[in-house]
Amino acid sequence: QVQLVESGGGLVQAGASLRLSCAASGRTNGGFQMGWFRQAPGKERTFVAAITWSGGEAVYADSVKGRFTISRDNAKNIMFLQMNSLKPEDTADYFCAANRGLISTRGRNYEYWGQGTQVTVSS
Repeated sequence: QVQLVESGGGLVQAGASLRLSCAASGRTNGGFQMGWFRQAPGKERTFVAAITWSGGEAVYADSVKGRFTISRDNAKNIMFLQMNSLKPEDTADYFCAANRGLISTRGRNYEYWGQGTQVTVSS
């Protein structure tokens, strides 16, 4: 099992930045891909970004390209999501996820999920 804990959410104004963290523990050996998803109030969960074990490949949702950056530090078992130029439409609960398969934009391909951290962007 892999346990994931997100942190770093909060309330900010439009245009501000936040950095989310996702700490992994448990059976973290062997390598796994990781991703961020978000769920706005009353909406379905959507893909935000994903990164391979090596960090050599990352994919982003079109809505966050150029504003968000995903990264990871495998030595510390932490993944980050740097969010710049935040917009009110970025308001959501943000979840990190991990899977031992291929990098994926589909939530159903992820085996492990965190509890989420809330991000609120005011206009």
